[in-house]
Amino acid sequence: MMSAVRIAVGGFLHETNTFAPSKAGYGDFEEGGGWPPLSVGRAVVEATRDVNIGICGFIAEAEARGWELVPTLWCAASPSAHVREETYERIAGTIVGGIAAAGPLDGVYLDLHGAMVAEHLDDGEGELIARVRRVIGPAVPLVVSLDLHANVTPAMVEGADALVAFRTYPHVDMAETGRRAARHLARLLAGGRFAKAFRQLPFLIPISWQYTGMEPCRGIYARLAALEGEAVPTLSFAPGFPAADIPDCGPSVVAYGRSRAEAEAAADAIARLVMASEAAFDGEILSPDEGVRRAMAIAAGARKPVVIADTQDNPGAGGDSDTTGMLRALVAHRAPRAALGVIVDPAAAAAAHAAGEGATVTLALGGRSGVAGDAPFEATFAVEALSDGIFTAPGPYYGGSRMNLGPSACLRIGDVRVVVGSRKAQLADQAMFRHVGIEPTEQAILVNKSSVHFRADFEPIAEAILVCAAPGPMPADPAALPWTRLRRGLRLKPNGPAFAP
Repeated sequence: MMSAVRIAVGGFLHETNTFAPSKAGYGDFEEGGGWPPLSVGRAVVEATRDVNIGICGFIAEAEARGWELVPTLWCAASPSAHVREETYERIAGTIVGGIAAAGPLDGVYLDLHGAMVAEHLDDGEGELIARVRRVIGPAVPLVVSLDLHANVTPAMVEGADALVAFRTYPHVDMAETGRRAARHLARLLAGGRFAKAFRQLPFLIPISWQYTGMEPCRGIYARLAALEGEAVPTLSFAPGFPAADIPDCGPSVVAYGRSRAEAEAAADAIARLVMASEAAFDGEILSPDEGVRRAMAIAAGARKPVVIADTQDNPGAGGDSDTTGMLRALVAHRAPRAALGVIVDPAAAAAAHAAGEGATVTLALGGRSGVAGDAPFEATFAVEALSDGIFTAPGPYYGGSRMNLGPSACLRIGDVRVVVGSRKAQLADQAMFRHVGIEPTEQAILVNKSSVHFRADFEPIAEAILVCAAPGPMPADPAALPWTRLRRGLRLKPNGPAFAP
């Protein structure tokens, strides 16, 4: 009787904005920041089931194939500045130790982001992959799923047998990417071996224009899917996360082919297409005042909300979700039926709960991240609704995740309502308004602290979508960041200036 195929699985996800105000400690991974909380051993399987994340799809495909899973640890935290050294070593040590203690293995799967920077490591994923490889040896296949925003490094490519990246932004295909990783691992277990080709591209792509629902990404990913087949079973384009001050920051292409020539040809085809599209990776960014005025003009004749992305305070890119620039503009222009979320301010939420629904509170709201040009917003608000901040986010991005924003409130000033929470998570689901009594479809203007992920749930209800740049830690224009460590010659934006140390 043949023994079951034994596969160790684990995950450690963090998108690091090295310019952000707050670092990630162990407690941030324990909480999850909108994702399942840190889990160890068999608890990994249940904690990540039926959620739109890579490991969920991998486990579903593995179970369908009858593989025996050896779970180690899985965790994720909201994007922020560097992962603290002791946190990285504790989590990485548990994953590597679990794999080492698992006994004979036929393969390993890791659910990673691809843009993790720790206090002591530029390449968090490359180091973790290398440590796992030292434990399992060169013969055991190791497959990794990555975020579309991965800053792929040579060490990651060298250590893994395959890197398989998301193809949608908003990331509605995270679980499907895990399934694709499992299918590729099955090819490797059946004796397949594939040549690798890796290309790093010479310009940074602003995250607002990495949206895969419009050009140029829509066409690039369609071409990528068409190139995949028997000769090149796995092909990935990662536009990168343009807020990590490391030499390997930026977009990349990774291909796996039956032969080196086939892998190289596929990688070159996608790289050429990206390069030909450089000028198209740009778009209109409005100031807060411009954005609110335009939104009000559109809303005057609209039946659906105008949605504004408060892109520079996106907690999905390292923001603390507490800047007040868009709130100031809404109030200054007396925007009608407007709602903004989420401003993370535990003290303000506590004050609202202490006062009670129907009361008024005078607060200095938000603005405590130390972002240049930002400050707390001092005003008197009506407390319209209170919540414990625990709810399900059923939209296509969070995919049914259980959210915990901590004590939360709906505060109103004039005709502007603000979702105030105690824990940060990117506003990418309509439920994040509804849990404090705001019905998003009934608003004229919605301001979301997000860059692109909100589009998955809000585009169907939006009259128009605008992108605004209020002061925040994630510039819409990556050339505005104070870079010091990029590789020489990398253009800081599409057709922008080249970095020189």
